[in-house]
Amino acid sequence: MWLLAVAGAVVIGVVTPPTEYLTWLPILLAGLVILSFFIQLGIQRKEGFVFRAMMSITGAVVVLAVATAILVAIA
Repeated sequence: MWLLAVAGAVVIGVVTPPTEYLTWLPILLAGLVILSFFIQLGIQRKEGFVFRAMMSITGAVVVLAVATAILVAIA
């Protein structure tokens, strides 16, 4: 999930104009949260569901927070 966050942030940084960074990064985060739940539910293991989902989403938030700081600084 974290790798998808990095890839998505790079794509946003390259494709979108600087004025739209703060629009597309939260949309990417929302998509990653939904994807994370689908992946965790697809595993079909009850044990550790909350921890796995929490770590996946927390990692995506941290990656996108760093990406946001970088993109805003260079914009």
